Amino acid sequence: MERITTVAAMRAFGRVSRAAGRRIGLVPTMGALHRGHLSLIERARSECDAVVVSIYVNPLQFGPKEDFRAYPRDLERDQGLLRSSGTDALFVPEHEEIHVPGHRTRVEVQGMQDVLCGRSRPGHFRGVATVVAKLFAIVRPDIACFGEKDAQQLRIIRRMALDLHDETQIISCPTVREEDGLALSSRNTYLTPEERRAAPVLYRALRSAAASGRAGETDAARLVSLARDTIAREPLARLDYVEAVDGETLEPVATAGAGTLLAVAAWFGRARLIDNISF
Repeated sequence: MERITTVAAMRAFGRVSRAAGRRIGLVPTMGALHRGHLSLIERARSECDAVVVSIYVNPLQFGPKEDFRAYPRDLERDQGLLRSSGTDALFVPEHEEIHVPGHRTRVEVQGMQDVLCGRSRPGHFRGVATVVAKLFAIVRPDIACFGEKDAQQLRIIRRMALDLHDETQIISCPTVREEDGLALSSRNTYLTPEERRAAPVLYRALRSAAASGRAGETDAARLVSLARDTIAREPLARLDYVEAVDGETLEPVATAGAGTLLAVAAWFGRARLIDNISF
């Protein structure tokens, strides 16, 4: 595995790969890798000849009171996982390589960035879209793999690529879960043992509401209420939101059906966890 730290070297890797006729797959990450990330790499390997994984904790997507400095980092461990996964290149740039001094450009996907998690994390998706647009410009991948757990992020990146005429194909990959249903997340490491036992309530709530929807309930407000009631019975959960939205536009829906996305965010101690389910 080649370890790349500069934009110039990353572009050179891409030029050589493309000249050899190799398709490039990109898996953007912030490190603290887990089985969910490895599933994205596996999908990229199945589609491409060269897999690039980026590790960059992007300050633009953290609010002033969020966990940028505390975000889990273990580059040595991550590099070991990437070598065993068959990753061809690890792109691990310094801040100044991605955001050049004095940078003023931001990428916004208006409307979609301001709902769901965007309400409690203003500016977050502007930071995400900006850094992903930069990674696409640097790596020029044929495909980029994103997990379905981050449903809002996935849809925003897909819309951004479409709007900017970026030829990168956005691949969505299924959420990877623990045996009890908890979606894998780097922030799960923040959970205390008691919070960890409580956290699967999010997926139970989503599954219960989705089952009701598949059984014929179409009133989105009732499905949201069902999920809320399930989460309310867990004293360690502090709900941020449960919402039923259109699975592409993220606009609220009154009537649930095929294509509806039910999304949730909640706090367990210092860990803010998200999850979703599609009908």
